[in-house]
Order: sequence, then C-alpha cells, then structure tokens
Amino acid sequence: MTSQTKGIITILTLLYYFQYCIHFLASVRKFHLEQILILIDRIPKILEPWLKVDGNVILQQALANENTVLSSRKAKTSLYEQSPFDKTIFIDSGICLLANISEIFDCLHEVDTVITEDVQPAITKNSSLLIVKQDVVPTLKFLGLPLKENSIQHNTGFIGFNKSELNKKLFAKFKNYFDEIVFKNQDVLLLRYQGAFAAKMEVVKPKLKILPASDNFLTKWKDSYGDVTEPIKVLHCTYPVRPQSVKAVIHLFYTKALNIAKFMLSNISNLKLLLC
Repeated sequence: MTSQTKGIITILTLLYYFQYCIHFLASVRKFHLEQILILIDRIPKILEPWLKVDGNVILQQALANENTVLSSRKAKTSLYEQSPFDKTIFIDSGICLLANISEIFDCLHEVDTVITEDVQPAITKNSSLLIVKQDVVPTLKFLGLPLKENSIQHNTGFIGFNKSELNKKLFAKFKNYFDEIVFKNQDVLLLRYQGAFAAKMEVVKPKLKILPASDNFLTKWKDSYGDVTEPIKVLHCTYPVRPQSVKAVIHLFYTKALNIAKFMLSNISNLKLLLC
C-alpha cells in the first residue's frame, strides 16, 4: 500500500510580505514537521536561505507576472496543479498557527475540501467585489459567474484539499472563472477571489467540511464573529497588530536576530535599494 504524502503551501510574491512569511514559517514549525512549499515570485536570491532556515522547505516559482497582486492571485488558482502532496493545507503567509492542526489532514480522508466561511458569508452582501454600485449577484451572473441569491462565500486564506478528479475540476473552474471573468472585467470587478471561488463551489459542489471561526480567525473582523468559544488555532492577522502573547509563539533566535518585521516595515525602500 502506497503511503500518502501531506504538506503545507503558502505564497510569497511580494517583498513587502517577506517578514510575514518568516514568522508564518516559525509558527508552523512550532507545531508541524511536514514539508512546506512556498510559491515565490520576485524574491531576491539573497533572502531565500532565510526561508529555509527551519528545514524541509522547498521554494517553487509561482506563475510570474509584472503585477505582483495578479501573481499572487494566479498562484492561488493554481494550487492544485502546483501541489506535490496527496493532502494539502494552503495557509496565507499572514497567518500565525497557535496550535497543531493535524486534524485537518485527517478530515481529508472523508471530504474533498476543508475551509471556513467568510465573516460575512452571504454573497449578496459582498459589495466589495464590485467597483460599480450595483446589486452584487445579478451583476456577477450577468458577467458569467453562475451564482445564486443563497450562494456562500468562503475565506480562501486557509484551505485543505486532497488530490482527486473532483478537486482537479474544482480548481480548473476556479482558474477559468478568475482568468476569463474577474480579470477581464476589471472595469466592473475588483481583482478578488471570492466571486470566482463561490462560483466554482456552486458548480462543482465538493464534499465540504466547514471549520469553525477558531480555525481561521480574522482579527480585523473580531467584532463580527459573536461568541467564539473554541481556542483559536489559526490567527489571521499581520504581524504588527498581533498580541504580544501571540508574537511569543514565534520568538525564536533567528526572528529575534533579524527583527524582520520592524526592519522591513520601517525601511522597506532602503532594503529595495540595497538589494538592487
């Protein structure tokens, strides 16, 4: 019987987020030994060794694009084809793990996809997808996204998926909807995932496990959650605004030595000049 592989993927396509990725890696290694794949673009070679300091990390070129935002977007739509693992957990590099999440891998024995709903799950209320002031769902449907009034949007900062024909189809739809509809209609749509992601879920309908908010807790929207009784395992927020108790999770010798967050946030323009 062939053993199944499992691993974690993140995306780093903009130098500004390098310090976030360093601290993300430290938090993962606090609880996990699985291989980590980083899809990178436009990160200077001189910085790459810092991404591998914890070991068992591989760097892989993301789909390059002059627009670093678009590079990040395209990297996420290509997660299925880029992942070498049978079971994959994708985690945004702005996330900090506060506990072991091995149960997510276990869930992928039973379901196709593991994810959290967005803080505001109703697609009808996500006017931030549009540049124009129009009704959300009719506008998205008119442009070609097969959505309904009761369609749900998910937060794509934390996704678990397995290798299967259904997920292959799922990510192919995601890529197609993003490339052919979201990207090509930027006069109407902001360059965001939610509409394309919701559409692919509506069409393919994978077997889902919806995680509680504690498995992808967005600090920025903490007042929108109501009561969250479970201990927070996955904290989704940038390093500067994390509580000191959370920063202590990743207070390791190399993060202290580099002091990456403080240095890069205050001196990002100087660093770019230094590395040119």
